[in-house]
Amino acid sequence: MIWETLANIPLPQLTAFLIGGLVLNFAPGQDVFFATACGIQGGPRAGAFAGLGVGLGVLMHLAMATVGLGAVVAAHPEALRAVKYAGAAYLLWLAWKSWTAGPVDPSARGSARPWNIVRRGFLSNALNPKPVLFLLAFLPQFTNPVWGPVWQQVLGLGLIFALTGTLVTMGYGVVAGHAGQVIGRRLGLVNRIAAVMFAGLAVRLVAR
Repeated sequence: MIWETLANIPLPQLTAFLIGGLVLNFAPGQDVFFATACGIQGGPRAGAFAGLGVGLGVLMHLAMATVGLGAVVAAHPEALRAVKYAGAAYLLWLAWKSWTAGPVDPSARGSARPWNIVRRGFLSNALNPKPVLFLLAFLPQFTNPVWGPVWQQVLGLGLIFALTGTLVTMGYGVVAGHAGQVIGRRLGLVNRIAAVMFAGLAVRLVAR
């Protein structure tokens, strides 16, 4: 049903969406920095699972955008502010844990449970109110009632955007994981580098 609706979208319009979406996916943002920090701290495997968790968070925001909850949140600044500060607090907690973890043990890199890493990635994205507002602003530009139910177009395009974004973010995490192995062997400051990145994300989230 959804894919039949997507098939009605003209190829030039769909191509423009894919190109625009990939440009946004590759542009470094909070999700990329989070996966990068996890990769540096825990290795390529941790970076990949962090990217996966972030992608699951995007799916939650997509569901909200599809049913219109994002517009409700946007209309109530106090709710938006509460979610923003909750997300910043969570990132600062991750920064503190990383900063106090001490030198990296090479044998421990990548040993964290996948579910814990995925959960951290999900919470990092879910507690950021910006994605749902972005989806509400970006996706409708590529829809048209002539092509079918708009909610199906938003959901279908959003799933494509979430898939490409997840793969790109996982890729960033894997690359950072390999770079982190090199940094860890030479400097032993991997956890503190990750802590600075997490703290920077918290400041960036509150400041915007």
